[in-house]
Amino acid sequence: MSIPKEPRQLMINLMYLVLTALLALNVSAEIINAFFLIDKGIAGSNAVIDDSNTFAMTVLGKNAEQDREKYQPLVDAAKEVQTISKEFTKYIDDTREGLIDATGQGYFPEDDKKHPGQPKAYKNKDVTTRILVNDGKGTEMRERILGDREKILELVRSLSGTEGTAINDTTIAELEKSITLNISNDWENSKKKSWEEFTFNHMPVASIFPIFRKFQNDMKSSEAAVLNFLVNQVGAESFKVDAFIPISSAKKSYIIAGEPYESEITIGASSKSVYENMIVKVNGSSLDVEDGVAKYSASTSGTGVKSYNVDITLTNPTTGKTETYSKEFEYEVGRRSVTVAADKMNVFYIGVDNPVSVVAAGISSNDLRVSGNGAGLKLKGRGNKYTATVSTPGEARINVSGGGLKASSFLFRAKRIPDPMAKLGKSSGGPMGNGEFKAQGGVLAILDGFDFDARCNIQGFNLTYVAKRQDPVPVINKGPRFSAQAKRLVSRAKPGDIYYFDNVRARCPGDKAGRKINAMVFTIK
Repeated sequence: MSIPKEPRQLMINLMYLVLTALLALNVSAEIINAFFLIDKGIAGSNAVIDDSNTFAMTVLGKNAEQDREKYQPLVDAAKEVQTISKEFTKYIDDTREGLIDATGQGYFPEDDKKHPGQPKAYKNKDVTTRILVNDGKGTEMRERILGDREKILELVRSLSGTEGTAINDTTIAELEKSITLNISNDWENSKKKSWEEFTFNHMPVASIFPIFRKFQNDMKSSEAAVLNFLVNQVGAESFKVDAFIPISSAKKSYIIAGEPYESEITIGASSKSVYENMIVKVNGSSLDVEDGVAKYSASTSGTGVKSYNVDITLTNPTTGKTETYSKEFEYEVGRRSVTVAADKMNVFYIGVDNPVSVVAAGISSNDLRVSGNGAGLKLKGRGNKYTATVSTPGEARINVSGGGLKASSFLFRAKRIPDPMAKLGKSSGGPMGNGEFKAQGGVLAILDGFDFDARCNIQGFNLTYVAKRQDPVPVINKGPRFSAQAKRLVSRAKPGDIYYFDNVRARCPGDKAGRKINAMVFTIK
């Protein structure tokens, strides 16, 4: 048994497997309720499929109106499939009601608290075995299922070769896989003598409800598969267009002087009927056309933007009129050149990634050979985007060759990252409010105006506190944050006091040792 592709059908089959598993257990009240719960779920799914099938039938009818004579057979076949589906659904309903009548007990009332609307003889196994197995009703049902499946497929086969469609043996074989109405051969691996005995023997009446409902679901799903198949066939092999546009496909839109300009010219259409008698002219001169494609080639000597006019004459297969469609195309001719530029500055900085662009006009990036040397230069990247890193100050060179380009060398300066600015908060010195000064936690090293992702760290500084008419109090602070001693000095700040920050040292990426940066003087106000 194949696994269905549609999630909804897979759910139904899983529910059916759950039902089969439940039958292997004692038929308790909970299991009985499960049977009717599954039945209700499948019934809800069937209602959704009915709505979808109604919509598909409406779409098929409207699509067929574009050529009623050609597509009427598809509409007639769809109606016949719907009739088969409705009659099968009624047959299953009638068989189920016949079983209930045979029990002689009927249904519980709809307002019954334990078994609302359920058959009173829900545990009865004798009536299902007698009618569906012994009396041959199950055999009749099996033959009905197989017969209706064959009727549906025969209806589709009769449409094979219909004009304007893609109905053939291949597409029908694909459709047949979607027809879920069928008889499972699982019983052949059991000890049962027949499908009827395997499916219905000693099954309680309650179990018959979801089993029958599943058969109806298979039919409705098969109906949906056929209707969707037929909807997709309307216009599957027809061609209807009412506008055309010339298309020029150049091998290169930017070429080098001395190279030929080559382009393929065609029309924006997808049927041979469009270009059977197509005439293509470029700047008034006719071109040979093969399978709807004309090739245009022109010599290039001077540089700059060039243009050419295309005229395509053909017969519109929809209107039967012969018309000409025109359009102007442009291309640019240049000369080989190459430029290498640092993306952020004209220098390489030690300790950071320096982005580099290599632009070579008229040369494929795959043909370029890019290398570097000097100042410990290393390059990473490909195409026209690279990252350069340097390790020592001095001169670095990037060398470019390949693609017919004369080897070129580009010089860059390798430098240390500029000195950062020592700051308390946003200030590097001057008057500062008492409260603002006491709120600071330490000294920062800020790289103002530096475009790279780099961060410098303060290694230490000397802090000197000078109060009015008192001796200076010095503290040596390690690291960027105030030490306990420094904090005590900061906490004593009052208007008129002066704080000196000197011997400030910072270390930036690429530095082998710390560097001395600016001193700061703050007057408390």
